[in-house]
Parts: sequence; structure tokens; C-alpha cells
Amino acid sequence: MNLRRFLRHPSLVIGLGAALLFAFIGLLSLVWTPYPIEQISIARRFLGPSPAHWLGTDHLGRDMTSLVMSGTLTSFLVAASALVIGMGIGVPMGLAAAAWGGAVEWLVLRISDVTFAFPSVVIAILIATLAGPGEINAILAIGIFNIPVFARVARGGALAIASQDYVAAGRLAGLGNTAIAARHLLPNISSLVIVQATIQLSLGILSEAGLSYIGLGTQAPATSLGLMLRDSQSLFLIHPWLGIVPGLTIVVIVIALNLAGDGLRDAMDPRLRREGLRHGTG
Repeated sequence: MNLRRFLRHPSLVIGLGAALLFAFIGLLSLVWTPYPIEQISIARRFLGPSPAHWLGTDHLGRDMTSLVMSGTLTSFLVAASALVIGMGIGVPMGLAAAAWGGAVEWLVLRISDVTFAFPSVVIAILIATLAGPGEINAILAIGIFNIPVFARVARGGALAIASQDYVAAGRLAGLGNTAIAARHLLPNISSLVIVQATIQLSLGILSEAGLSYIGLGTQAPATSLGLMLRDSQSLFLIHPWLGIVPGLTIVVIVIALNLAGDGLRDAMDPRLRREGLRHGTG
């Protein structure tokens, strides 16, 4: 996709630009934040926005800007790690189902059905019961839920490609199922997988926030946007700013990623948009 084609999609430019900006802010927190996030100062609790504290301070006197920067990094890391698990396992499963068919396809579909039957929250509760709450367990819970999503997306896209003449020609030339999947199926479903990845990344950030909010995700002294929402819960009526800041940050990141996903879909595979419009009007 060249730059000119990229710039023809304003939603892609705006969404991707905003998402990258938040990702950069999160990465910046690794080397710099206005104040250390663990620095507690009772004397400066509940301060409003000021030149010294751009977003004010929380109930422990911690700088909100620093917390948002570090929390954004945590949310992106958890969602991205879960995304790698989902893509790394789900896409090969979907390709295997399309390339081999038969018993392999049946097994992949049944595994997907079973996994879909358990929401990520239920999986997180199970993992937390066995190993305790934490970021790693949140990554596993969200990652497990991502696997059947990518398996079904990869299978659906690969089935449409598998009936093409050049794939049949490859089989006649002696290519095995593994070679067919690697040479023909995977490259042709890459746009589908990338678009789905942006959607799952935004859902992963929401899931991480939800798991941390109910105490199954990130644990103090680390922070995340969901954990900030949880900390502000009992103070929301008195100091709503404490909940508005992380809440708005989550909303803006998710909207940015969804805009980027829609833009990528239109830019990389216009057929998907036309098919979507036909389904919408049909």
C-alpha cells in the first residue's frame, strides 16, 4: 500500500495517527514521566490540573499524567501480547482447517465453539483461581479468547482462496497442504488478519480495563487504565475527574483503533467494504 493510497482514507490517517500517538506516550513512560508513579504525597491529594500537574493528582497524591502514561503502556502491552497469542495460534489453526479439511476442520471448529462458550472473564476467573490475579493471567485469558476469532477469520478467508485455479495448479504441481497454506493462502488473507488484529487490539484494551476493574488484571503498585478506574470508583461523586481521565483515555484509544481498522479495511481490500454495504442494504 503506497502513501498516496494511504492518504485517500482520512479515517485511517486519523485513527492510526492517534493510536500511534498513544502508543508512543506509553512507550515514553518507560524512560520518562513527570513524576514517579509510586511517589505518594498526602499533602498534594486531589489537586486540579495545573502547570505542575497537567491532569491533577489522585487520592494518594500521585501525578495523574504519569499514571495515564504508564497505564496506557500497560493496556497496550496486555492487549498486544494477547493479540500475538491469538494470531500465533488461531491463524495456523484456520489455515490448517482450510487446507486439510475433513477431520482437521471439524476439530478446529469444535475447539472454537468450546472456547467461544467461555467469555474471557470466565477464563480469567478460572486462571486467577488457580494462579492468582495479575497481568500475565489477563494476557492468557484475553489471548485464549482471541484464538478462535483468528481461527475463524483465517479459515473463512482461506476457503475463498482455496477454490482458485492457481491453488489447484499448485496442488497439481505437487505442493502439499503446508506449502499451499504458506505460499497461497496466508499471503492472500493477510489483509483480513491485519484488519481483525486492529479490532482485537481495541477489544483487548477494553478487556484489560474490565479485568483490572474487577480485580483480576493488573495489580498495584503497577497501574493500568482499568486499575485507575477501579481506584476512582468510591470517589467518583466527589472527585469525578479521577474517573473521567482514564475513562476518556480508554474511549479515545478504542475509537482511534476502530477508525484505523475501518480505514485499513477500505484501503487494503475495498471488496470487504462493498460486500459490507451490500449486506447492509440487503
